[in-house]
Amino acid sequence: MSTINSFSLQDKVVLLTGAAGLFGRGLAAALAEAGATLVIASRNADKLRSVAAEETARGHRVFAESFDQGDEASILALKTRIEERFDVLHGLVNNSVLRPMKGAGGSVAQWEESLRVNATGVMLMHRHFGEAMAAAGSGSIVNIGSIQGMIGPSYELYEGTNMGDMPPDYFFHKGGMLNLTRFYAALYGPRGVRVNCLAPGGFFNHQPEPFLKRYCEHTMLNRMADDSDLGGAVVFLLSEASRYITGVNLPVDGGYTAK
Repeated sequence: MSTINSFSLQDKVVLLTGAAGLFGRGLAAALAEAGATLVIASRNADKLRSVAAEETARGHRVFAESFDQGDEASILALKTRIEERFDVLHGLVNNSVLRPMKGAGGSVAQWEESLRVNATGVMLMHRHFGEAMAAAGSGSIVNIGSIQGMIGPSYELYEGTNMGDMPPDYFFHKGGMLNLTRFYAALYGPRGVRVNCLAPGGFFNHQPEPFLKRYCEHTMLNRMADDSDLGGAVVFLLSEASRYITGVNLPVDGGYTAK
């Protein structure tokens, strides 16, 4: 296989969760363009059907599925539907996230709901889909983490912006995702499945100007990410171009955590 062809996802079936959100829409476009037969799944079926229709109109193979990452039965049902339709899954991108807590004073019920989806649910995705890949002898899992799983909060960025408080659950489960990645990389590696994590930095979403100015000054590239900045790294980690890479955390943050 040539070097350039090793980056292709042609003939690979890939599941992307949370494909209609801030990160997910750009990821869906990139994976579809790279040639994947793409299954997109989340609780919001209407939004996913719109994404699938848009990508299908561009000549890509994209299929929408509904599931609840906080419900093991729903995860297993999704797995069964994918296997019945495509026989085998080659790649999984864990991008779904629930954000019930809005700040440090969030309720215990919100914390528990967050961990049900973002911790237990992510573990179950690895357990069920990863085991199926391992049984087939190959596969790649990419977890969409965050630099907030690597560093503490930077409260000074938010001063005078009315953007709200930072929630502890997000820092907790994104930090845990790093070591969960290493755990499953070790567990599944001998059976041909690679598991890696991507840690995006701040994503431009029309934040207040004071925040944008401070944040950009924290990066080496002097800007926030946009919807074209994450896809290339995810395609790389899913493809044969990264076939000897597993158990790593790749910051995609414009140099924020290196500064």
